[in-house]
Amino acid sequence: MSGAHAGVRTSDGSSSRPCSKVACTDEAVATLTYVYADSMVVVGPLSMVSDPHSYDLCARHAERLSAPQGWQVVRHVSLAG
Repeated sequence: MSGAHAGVRTSDGSSSRPCSKVACTDEAVATLTYVYADSMVVVGPLSMVSDPHSYDLCARHAERLSAPQGWQVVRHVSLAG
């Protein structure tokens, strides 16, 4: 995976970011962060600001991600509609 991408303006003026997975052109909907000290992968709603230490993922890649052996995956969901 490459690092997080800067926002891209769409034709309607809204800001979106692409999935960080190489060759994926889908829009990111989630942000993944590694917490090395706790052997944890944290996935949550797309962060408001792009961070070079995290990865933006589309729905498909966020659902399919796997963690290194012995690591824990924590998924945060947004309750806001």
